[in-house]
Amino acid sequence: MASYRLGMMAGILLWGGLGMAPARAAPLSDMVGTLNRAGAHFALRAAMDSATRLHAPCAIAIVDRGGSLMAFDRFDHVRPGSPDLALGKARTAALLQRPSEETEENTDNGRVAFVTAGFMVLRGGVPLKVGEEVVGAIGVAGMKKENDVRIATEAAEAFAKEAAAH
Repeated sequence: MASYRLGMMAGILLWGGLGMAPARAAPLSDMVGTLNRAGAHFALRAAMDSATRLHAPCAIAIVDRGGSLMAFDRFDHVRPGSPDLALGKARTAALLQRPSEETEENTDNGRVAFVTAGFMVLRGGVPLKVGEEVVGAIGVAGMKKENDVRIATEAAEAFAKEAAAH
């Protein structure tokens, strides 16, 4: 059921098309530090480009700082659980305001309360920042955790650089 809802939400979010936003016309967040549609789609495109370069099919979720889904896409033939994992990783990074890799390491070192709190304790979630402020996060789930981290990190870095230019 959750996968069905995620799929329906993704279809609705992407219906307008990624190419509709001007290349550099709008800032990526509004004046109160909230991730906007242009910013979500910029991060999504950066992640898709990175995944394509790495030949790493995956699911990619972009959430606002409260963990609500703003943009989603996935490559063909990713594992059925990848969309839910990507969303969980993004939500964890946004709500805890740190990479989900840190949460995984904390859990591996005995801090298991994260698991009971409902956080995704897998690497591949990275906050999206404007300056030092977390405005959202990206979550990536594919076949290799190293690629998930690299794709999410590269997209977050591209987002931060673009945000700084505005």
